[in-house]
Amino acid sequence: MRILLAEDDDYLADAISMALRDGGYSVDKVATGTDADQAVNSSSYDLLILDLGLPALDGLEVLKRLRGKGQTLPVLILTARDSLQDRVNGLDLGANDYLTKPFDLPELEARIRALLRKDRWGNRTSISHGDLQFDTVCRQVTLNDELVELSARELAVLEILLQRIGRVVTKRQLAEHLSSWEMEVTYNAIEIVIHRLRKKLEPSGIKLRTMRGLGYIVEKVE
Repeated sequence: MRILLAEDDDYLADAISMALRDGGYSVDKVATGTDADQAVNSSSYDLLILDLGLPALDGLEVLKRLRGKGQTLPVLILTARDSLQDRVNGLDLGANDYLTKPFDLPELEARIRALLRKDRWGNRTSISHGDLQFDTVCRQVTLNDELVELSARELAVLEILLQRIGRVVTKRQLAEHLSSWEMEVTYNAIEIVIHRLRKKLEPSGIKLRTMRGLGYIVEKVE
């Protein structure tokens, strides 16, 4: 999952980014509202974490523009503005969640998982595909009730494929969701991840099929 973090406190932005990347997310950072506005219009993201007190363009204005263009990108406001009216304004303008500073990192991570679970999984906490079970809360995969050890990138690719069971996912789509400005994921890297996933999943009947010239598909279980 690819996240845009709009935060002008460099120390806080670095700390959040490091924690999220350790959790398998791709993160882009911007420090101004103008940059945030440009980023959401030029790249594909799964979530925007938005500070309100941004320079150049206020966070609420970024949110107004985003929703004014009909974009449904989930938005988590993360701000020091903690009055009731601030929270009401932010949510009424289209934010999906509102968290005030200071905050605990585990709570931020839980709120991110909840937003992505609602947006990507329809609030389901568990996804089943044959003998495979994907826990959307813990982000863990089991096969026949045994835990499957996956790298962060393998897990990220599998999540995207499971969201589109029975539909082709192109390499370009995978690269867009996995890359960040600091690290571009190549098509060759994706092929390696798919190869590793096949070795781990196909012995239990989970088929990751290559559609030549198109991409990949998790085939439906008959």
